[in-house]
Amino acid sequence: MRCSVCATDIINDAVFCHQCGTRISETSGTESPTQYSPSEKFQAAVESIGNSEDEAEHEIWQGKFSKLAMIGSWIAAAAFSLVLLVTAVATGFSSTAWIVAIVCIVLIWGGLVVRLFYRQLSQHYFLTNQRFVHEKGLLWREIDRIEAIDIDDVSFQQGPIERVLGVGTIHICSSDQTHPKLELPGIEKVREVAAMIDEARRQERRKRGLYVESV
Repeated sequence: MRCSVCATDIINDAVFCHQCGTRISETSGTESPTQYSPSEKFQAAVESIGNSEDEAEHEIWQGKFSKLAMIGSWIAAAAFSLVLLVTAVATGFSSTAWIVAIVCIVLIWGGLVVRLFYRQLSQHYFLTNQRFVHEKGLLWREIDRIEAIDIDDVSFQQGPIERVLGVGTIHICSSDQTHPKLELPGIEKVREVAAMIDEARRQERRKRGLYVESV
């Protein structure tokens, strides 16, 4: 779209030409274009934004800590348990030693199960088209909200086993004062989720950029 006065390229929904200040809606009429002061242009742009229907907020994704993220710990616990049992059989453990070995195995596996359930119950993530919400805590819940437009960078990290399973840790850098850096461990389909967060950020910035250009 071009301004009919100065032939400058402008965005389709712009209220004024950013080059000459001509009101776009009036260039299509028969009357000559009118120049407006900066305050008049700002007021007209604000009214245009206020009259437009805002996009309703809707959820894009929600997730929590995945059990697949602890696969390395499960493998290590299984290997330790197997070695302990083989050693007990080969060296002829006494009944007391067997009890100690079994107690160690139970404590290791019980600790892993408790850790998994705690992380799954205490951490939840929600992504909408306007913001990212992080809920944490089991008895006392803390909720952090980061506006999508405030997110500056989204990256993810995976280990060798995590790459095979498709899980990983997402890192979010933002201009949020409370949590400028946020880490999301144990996310399934980490590549797709990171892309969704980044796309929500880009869409929100493009939408806000349209309004800034209009002013």
